Amino acid sequence: MTETSPSRRTDFLLLAATFFIAVSGLVYELIAGAVSSYLLGDSVYHFSLVIGLFMTAMGIGSYLSRFVEKPERGFVISQILLGLIGGFSAPILFAAFALIENYSAFLYLICLSVGILIGLEIPLIIRILEGRNALKVTISNVLTADYIGALAAALLFPLVLVPHLGLMGASLLFGALNLAVAGMALWMFRAHVGWSVVLGLLAASAAVIFGFIRSEEMLGTMERNLYANEIIYAEQSPYQRIVVTREAGRTQLFLNGSIQFDSLDEYRYHESLVHPAMIRAPRIKNVVIFGGGDGMAVREVLRYDEVQSITLVDLDPAVTTLFKQDEALSALHQNALSDPRVTILNVDAWEHLKGLSGTYDVAILDLPDPKDLAISKLYSRAFYADLNRALGAGGVLVTQATSPIYARRAYWTIAATIDATKDHYAENATLQILPYHAYVPSFGEWGFVMAGGRLSEKPVRDLPDGLTYFAEGEPSGLFEFPPDMAREALEPNTLFDHPLPRLYQEGWSKWYR
Repeated sequence: MTETSPSRRTDFLLLAATFFIAVSGLVYELIAGAVSSYLLGDSVYHFSLVIGLFMTAMGIGSYLSRFVEKPERGFVISQILLGLIGGFSAPILFAAFALIENYSAFLYLICLSVGILIGLEIPLIIRILEGRNALKVTISNVLTADYIGALAAALLFPLVLVPHLGLMGASLLFGALNLAVAGMALWMFRAHVGWSVVLGLLAASAAVIFGFIRSEEMLGTMERNLYANEIIYAEQSPYQRIVVTREAGRTQLFLNGSIQFDSLDEYRYHESLVHPAMIRAPRIKNVVIFGGGDGMAVREVLRYDEVQSITLVDLDPAVTTLFKQDEALSALHQNALSDPRVTILNVDAWEHLKGLSGTYDVAILDLPDPKDLAISKLYSRAFYADLNRALGAGGVLVTQATSPIYARRAYWTIAATIDATKDHYAENATLQILPYHAYVPSFGEWGFVMAGGRLSEKPVRDLPDGLTYFAEGEPSGLFEFPPDMAREALEPNTLFDHPLPRLYQEGWSKWYR
């Protein structure tokens, strides 16, 4: 091998390498946080943990770089290791959760390993470039490339990588990118690198390429260990992981690993969510449903002949499209999403409410549980105030509100939040609430909160035909809470003070650790 002389092209290639390494480094960080949030929930905690571990490890890597005697060789080896460990970070984390059941240890190990290898990068590149330019120019150029790369990763991850490749494919693709950088550096510094490093690069490249080709198969294998029944559909949308399972005619929907319905008992949940509000609202001509992209709540609303229009607002088009177009799934909601009275809007719930006033008679909130701040805002006093303005005078809203026994304080915080919301149609008055609960085998004891400005405690219309759980009227005990689920005095959930996600996590963690 012959020595490669310093050149502007070498400088440019190293700066380009810095850019791509910065992109891959932040992508690995985002993947670790996203996988943790998907598998375990509480995105704020896990992203904070991952960022803290990465930053600490990068500092360790920067310190350790002083002990690397040959920066060129050290740079190539670090990129090979980064491509291998970072590339397989998502598969390793999924496997740790699904197969080994020791997720946290592997999360810490990957964050520290990848962070240390990224931390080596800038000091080694600066040492390689040392003497070719003034030190201030060298540091400026390297840091500029590094920071621009971070911006590129922040844009690519949610807009391109997750929607088109998924978390598994994205990590392996950027593992291949790191190995390509290692190959380029190996060629530039071939006089400083032995054949053992070349063989290591070839072996790592073969592993990552094989992993990328088989990434969907690997994910499917791991997911089969997470779900009891056969997976018939799986997709990573820009917003969530969608999994549908089926076994002996039993269909279940999971979003980000959390069950949304089981066809064996979903009627209990959806009848409880919809009918108490529908039979108490003075008018039910125009109904809005937030969430509920599976169409089950729409099915229940359409049982009323008075209903003239239903607006279904669900952020993820992948869910509404799946449940509208798939014959087996659309049969579960009796083709409700194809009814001409139904308008589907794939927009943010709060964005839809902007500028609306007196538009709807009933609002049904079939939203995910308030596990993190992103969802908690849809359980805030500000959101309920905007929703109240979108309802006409006398309009009724109802929301699912998690379990009053598993997450008792979270449930009553939601109730307190609606109770503290000003009634847009009455001066110096707040909304009246009517909390209730029902037993759903898939979920356990489940809570709901109904509210309105002049809410009637007694029904003003009859229940429709075709019901199962409510076939003989509202079940006894619907509005009664035993002592272990009784109301507690709690502060409302606001945009400036979000106690709800913390109370939710505290409640569920007592039962399921």
